[in-house]
Amino acid sequence: MNRNKKLRRLTTIVLIFSLAIINLSGCGKQESTGEMFSEAVCSDGGKVLNIYCWNTEFEERMTDYYPGYIDNGDGTGSIGDVKVVWTVNPYDNFAYQNALDEALLLNMDASADDKVDLFLMEADYILKYVDSDYTLDIVNDLGISESELADQYPYTKEIATSQDGKLKGTSWQATPGLFAYRRSIAIDVLGTDDPEEVQKALSDWDNFEETAAKAAKKGYKMLSGSEDWFRVFSNNVSKPWVDNPSGASPHIQIDDGLLTWADKCKEYYDNGWMGSTTLWSDEWAFDQSAEGKVFGFFYSTWGINFTLVGNAGEEGFGDWAVCEGPAAWYWGGTWIAGARGTDNASLVADIMRKMTCDKENMVAITRGTEDYTNTMSGMEEIAHSDYSSAFLGGQNHIALFAEAAPKIDMSVVGQYDQGCCDAFKAAFAGYITGEYDKTTALHNFYDEAVANFPELTYDEVSLK
Repeated sequence: MNRNKKLRRLTTIVLIFSLAIINLSGCGKQESTGEMFSEAVCSDGGKVLNIYCWNTEFEERMTDYYPGYIDNGDGTGSIGDVKVVWTVNPYDNFAYQNALDEALLLNMDASADDKVDLFLMEADYILKYVDSDYTLDIVNDLGISESELADQYPYTKEIATSQDGKLKGTSWQATPGLFAYRRSIAIDVLGTDDPEEVQKALSDWDNFEETAAKAAKKGYKMLSGSEDWFRVFSNNVSKPWVDNPSGASPHIQIDDGLLTWADKCKEYYDNGWMGSTTLWSDEWAFDQSAEGKVFGFFYSTWGINFTLVGNAGEEGFGDWAVCEGPAAWYWGGTWIAGARGTDNASLVADIMRKMTCDKENMVAITRGTEDYTNTMSGMEEIAHSDYSSAFLGGQNHIALFAEAAPKIDMSVVGQYDQGCCDAFKAAFAGYITGEYDKTTALHNFYDEAVANFPELTYDEVSLK
């Protein structure tokens, strides 16, 4: 096992179990601006707000939509007399989690200016932090009322609620997924770019494959690579990756839908319907440019405005549209968590209120960025308005997202998702391209999963 895996494994174990033996009684209740905070807060009114994240998305949202936020121009910001320090570590290879875990372990004893105050969590590993004592209870520790949270999509609260019923995270996003396609390619392949007509051609996997065959005859790929549609399957599974994750001998279980994804990928690759790019690669980005020859991409809300717009470039502006595609699905989402030991509880609570509970502010985010925000009533209003996206050729994509968002089900999300999903995609890449057979791919997956998480056990599944 390499050093990163050992470190991640060690910090995860300590993160989950260390508070059983650590005495946190040194933090008492503090009163500030009329609010009483719990013992999870060491003090209030700190002069440095430390935020941990893995990219600049939240910083951009804060800069543009949090009242009074000032960008200092040197990678930091200011809110009144508080300096905002952004600590950004890459998502890949667990770098972000490793750095965050180490900081959280030391947070109660860290100097005032070094304390983690607020950090971000992603759906693939959110439960690791939600079910730990390192995250603040938003209602009881930070004083945000349930009525303030009432307009948020229920799933965004359910996934951030601990096993003992404490809400530990709040999100400004809801993240249903759609299928984004090139209008010009759709016209060439189907004779129309109308979203309703294109949806008929992609309404289920049989129709999707029939369209893929037509696209191939015209010189196009239906999809850029196997990773493009992994989440359409992984986020529609009927069981979690690991059975009994908190008990003795947690056991790997592979949902049939994931094996279906692997088989479909091989079929598409062999038929010339799919390329071999990987997410975020230069080749994948090129396929979204005006020179690309790929029919479409499965994208969630944030992906369209945060990634596709940039990859498509000016020449692609207006040449894209979205439809539901063959299956309802979702991708990710980002939750804000308050760190135990913060000395900026009032400010952390205010950020949560302004960015995730303020309907007017979230509607402004949607109108300004085309992101889909976590206000049910606000998104319904936009869905039934004359709102349109110039990038999507005048389409009101919020209406489609509003139909998809209530279908999101995160009931089988678990703490092992990121590691197992990454291992599965990597292990089956060679099977898809014909380098080795399915049995070898399966063995590769088990080896990598157990290397990531030595506590896991498994029984090999019977391959069809």
